[in-house]
Amino acid sequence: MDLRLTRFRGRLLTAVVVATALVGAGVWAVVPDDGPAVRRVERTFTVPESPGDDRGTVRVDASYFTAGESAGRRPAVLLAHGFGGDKTDLRGRAEELARAGYAVLTWSARGFGASTGRIGLNDPEREVADVSRLIDWLAKRPEVRLDGEGDPRVGVAGASYGGAVSLLAAGYDERVDAIAPSITYWDLSEALFPGGVFKELWSGVFFTTGSAGAAPSATVGTPPGSDSGAGTDAGGGAAPDAPTGSGTGTGTGAEPPAGAGPDAGPGPAREAAGCGRFSAELCAMYERVAVAGEPDEAARELLRERSPVAVADRIDVPALIVQGRSDSLFPLDHADAMAEAIRANGAPVAVDWIAGGHDSGSQAEAARVADRTRVWFDRHLKGDADADTGPAFRVTRTGGMDTTDGEVRLRAAEADAYPGLSAGDRAVALRGPEQSFANPAGGSPPAVSAVPGLGGLGGLSGLGVSLSLDHPGRHARFESAPLGEAVRVTGSPTVRVRVATDADDGEAVLFAKLYDVGPDGRQVLPAQLVTPLRVTDAGEGRTVEVRLPAIDHRFESGHRMRLVLSTTDLAYASPVEPAVHTVSLAGDGVRVPVVPGLETEADPLPWWVWGLPLLGLVTAAALLLTGRRRRGAPTVSSPDAEAAPEPAAADTDPEREDVPLEISGLSKRYAGATDRYAVRDLSFRVERGQVLGLLGPNGAGKTTTLRMLMGLISPDDGEVRVFGRRVRPGAPVLSRVGAFVEGAGFLPHLSGRANLELYWKATGRPERDAHLAEALEIAGLGDALERAVRTYSQGMRQRLAIAQAMLGLPDLLILDEPTNGLDPPQIREMREVMIRYASDGRTVIVSSHLLAEVEQTCTHLVVMDRGRLVRTGPVEEITGSGDTVLVGVRGPVPETLPEKVAALPGVGSAAPTEEGLLVRLDGAGVPELLAELLRMEVPVVAVGPHRRLEDAFLTLIGGER
Repeated sequence: MDLRLTRFRGRLLTAVVVATALVGAGVWAVVPDDGPAVRRVERTFTVPESPGDDRGTVRVDASYFTAGESAGRRPAVLLAHGFGGDKTDLRGRAEELARAGYAVLTWSARGFGASTGRIGLNDPEREVADVSRLIDWLAKRPEVRLDGEGDPRVGVAGASYGGAVSLLAAGYDERVDAIAPSITYWDLSEALFPGGVFKELWSGVFFTTGSAGAAPSATVGTPPGSDSGAGTDAGGGAAPDAPTGSGTGTGTGAEPPAGAGPDAGPGPAREAAGCGRFSAELCAMYERVAVAGEPDEAARELLRERSPVAVADRIDVPALIVQGRSDSLFPLDHADAMAEAIRANGAPVAVDWIAGGHDSGSQAEAARVADRTRVWFDRHLKGDADADTGPAFRVTRTGGMDTTDGEVRLRAAEADAYPGLSAGDRAVALRGPEQSFANPAGGSPPAVSAVPGLGGLGGLSGLGVSLSLDHPGRHARFESAPLGEAVRVTGSPTVRVRVATDADDGEAVLFAKLYDVGPDGRQVLPAQLVTPLRVTDAGEGRTVEVRLPAIDHRFESGHRMRLVLSTTDLAYASPVEPAVHTVSLAGDGVRVPVVPGLETEADPLPWWVWGLPLLGLVTAAALLLTGRRRRGAPTVSSPDAEAAPEPAAADTDPEREDVPLEISGLSKRYAGATDRYAVRDLSFRVERGQVLGLLGPNGAGKTTTLRMLMGLISPDDGEVRVFGRRVRPGAPVLSRVGAFVEGAGFLPHLSGRANLELYWKATGRPERDAHLAEALEIAGLGDALERAVRTYSQGMRQRLAIAQAMLGLPDLLILDEPTNGLDPPQIREMREVMIRYASDGRTVIVSSHLLAEVEQTCTHLVVMDRGRLVRTGPVEEITGSGDTVLVGVRGPVPETLPEKVAALPGVGSAAPTEEGLLVRLDGAGVPELLAELLRMEVPVVAVGPHRRLEDAFLTLIGGER
């Protein structure tokens, strides 16, 4: 019954079971893959609809897989699917087992996939009998190993619905040699009616899933082997996109035919419309329970006889029991009951509590469980004594987020013996007075715990994420003092309470849960699990022991345990009659099970823990060797290379210690460029509180200037001083500079946060000086900060790089094209960040081609072209200078006009714009310019001062070309 509730539809977890007697033809296929080629045969088995009934038949669709050489016999494995699925869900798993040396048979259970018949919920006389017929067929296969005549060496595995049939097959057929049931039930009546309370939401989803689509039927009066008239379900169960309902399920509003008793099935019309593929008796049972809101004894007995608990004393084969910690459908107590029973029968048992379940899942866990199942069969079917089947008890725990990929980290704790659910009781005192609270009329609004479709949150409780809601006046609450030390609860806590009610029938339906409450008051409900209980004969008060949900959860030191008993829960049916209940503690508190020695395995060391020191040693050695080589062989151009370094006083100018940046006569020419300077004779100064825009076309020398500023390359002439200190490679003053130039390099497999933390550690500065929170707020990456950088878009990488530059809140911040890859809202946010950053007395230098942003952000500008300084000054001075005017021209500007205007006397340059011409005057005045334009018959419509940086920039660089 693995109902994938995110869509409220069928397709429950894949697994094991069901099928049939020999009949039908097969179609062989070869499945290419790594390892031996897998051969697959498709078969249809025809079996009686019911025991001893030769008139009705059911077709069961199956697939058979083998691989490798045909000579030699091998054990067989039956794989059964989950509720709502079919055999195709198991193909990949079947191929893996076939390549591992098994003969594997999968099939679609009655009512699912291409199989006909009705869903009987693993009826021993139908679905379970089909498994035995399937084993009969395997016994006749020449490649299958036999333990005796008609007795193949066979194991059965499956999850949820399929897991239950593996247990039932072992109980009803002595030829089954090993089983591996997963996330399944022991007693279906207890799963759907726990504590006598109807699990309404899960049951509604379950029965709605099975009712979807047309109802397949058995063929009456057709001889075995004939396909004539056989009913089929082309829909194959609940189609992947078929909607399903919840709550009361199907047909709950209809009434039985006149004179029908309580066990009567629905009439033909209602059967077709409401029962879908379920058998009539199951449909009738569900309708009774859904209408009444509580189970009757007949419903309990019907589900119990189709559950493994009915054959508990007969299941005596090795069993690998896998159960989910996040499973509000089949909680851990079901695995506990099956482990106790099978172990009592003398068979070996291993119990594995996984991080998933019907409420959540993990691909890593699925792969691990599949591998462990194969090894389990290697030991108990192949007889491989060297196969390591793992510990007797294993639990997967949540260990935070993995910084390499943002996924939840899973870690294992193991023990040599299964401890059960009550090992090592420890008392935790609770406090709270006697409390009265109400059951609301109609049972609404309900409290919230687990919700099919949102149950994935159950798997995140270990990370402090919880979905829970308790309405005021609808619950009682008792609390412990803050814990003096951490307590790991592994099993089912218990508590004794006294319950009294004024309900007319003397019954109180309650929902008990144990919260983990942090010092900040935030509460987390472990695995989103609650215990429902129906307390009878409580009119005068009654003391009961409440067994709380089985969990594996760590309550940290300083946290409190909070016991809540509520009158309602969204997942369950509550009484509709209003009532007042009174509850008090009947003992000294809650007793919690602990398992000493069940410790979580240590995390493997991240590569950088050992890799970075090793890299550091290699780098140090390289520097040492190259340093010696340089000292031993000074170059001709540096005859004083062996001389003592320049005195420290020459590197420091106390009078300029408050000047963030001063560049004087800076020049740089790269090798091979004899007459071309990247930067030549550049000088400018930047003051505190300024946002300086460094502008220039491509090739202007901006990036070279920034690289010299940061000490990445050395100038040929001139100098750069930061806060009065000369900049050299590795200069200590560079610790006051944050920079993002030519893109940042990140480790792609680490998360954004891990990259920032690792970068800061590499600086060797105290963690408290990083101001990481401020940098992360600037980055604005949200949840993506915990994901691997390799998944980032260009814009996300850009924001992370800017946050890295701002770590430590440097006094001088240098950003090269900081808005690349950002969308307009992010660009505006970045603009505001830079302005705020400088308003605190720091300095920002921005190199950008987005001139409109520079105009709105910067206070001062430095304009470069071909390595030289063109203009420097405040933005308003450059954009609004009197020597730059905008000439409005009617119509498009002729291509030759800018050149003609630029040639006029007193005009420095002219460039076309959308509005006309941008003209920089060099001696001429506006009247002279206007007279010349009219003489040239230019259709001037306006002349005025220019105040757009873009046009001023074009004018400035145009005059230098």
